[in-house]
Amino acid sequence: MGRWEPDALGRLRAAALDLFTERGYEQTTVADIAERAGLTSRTFFRYFPDKREVLFQGAEGLEGAMTEALKKVDSASPALEAVSAAVYAVGSYMGDIRDFARLRRNVIQTNAELRERELTKLSKLSGALAEALIRRGSNPIEAQLAAETGLVVFRISFELWIAEGELRSFRDIAHELFLQMSLLTRV
Repeated sequence: MGRWEPDALGRLRAAALDLFTERGYEQTTVADIAERAGLTSRTFFRYFPDKREVLFQGAEGLEGAMTEALKKVDSASPALEAVSAAVYAVGSYMGDIRDFARLRRNVIQTNAELRERELTKLSKLSGALAEALIRRGSNPIEAQLAAETGLVVFRISFELWIAEGELRSFRDIAHELFLQMSLLTRV
């Protein structure tokens, strides 16, 4: 494959996931990824600061999509309702990346550093949602509770959505989990 071929980003991502799956994350170098993609290491670094970011690159976009969706909810709505809108927006943002997400999850599960990175990204996302809720008038405790609850629903929905054989949309799964959550909170 020539270096001039289109979609360098997609080729790098596919090559990295293939190599991480074949050899393992630790045994794969940036040079290996670039070579498999038919590109140079220099091209790799135009897209990613390091090989971890092949797996985490979309986190900022996800955060932006969720906080923007949250901002569009009427400020009189309860915090958890606003967070649910943010979680539902994830389905539109992601499109259909199930195959990529399954491979990504498998790679992350095999490496402690990557699992830690995943938790750090989720914590940052929770903080961003809580800050957005505070800006719209929620008190800090309410904002943190709603953001963390939304993140739990997001994580479980995502795991269910990428499960083999799952056909439901992300939004449908998340909606079902929010309904289950409301039943659990009845005291």
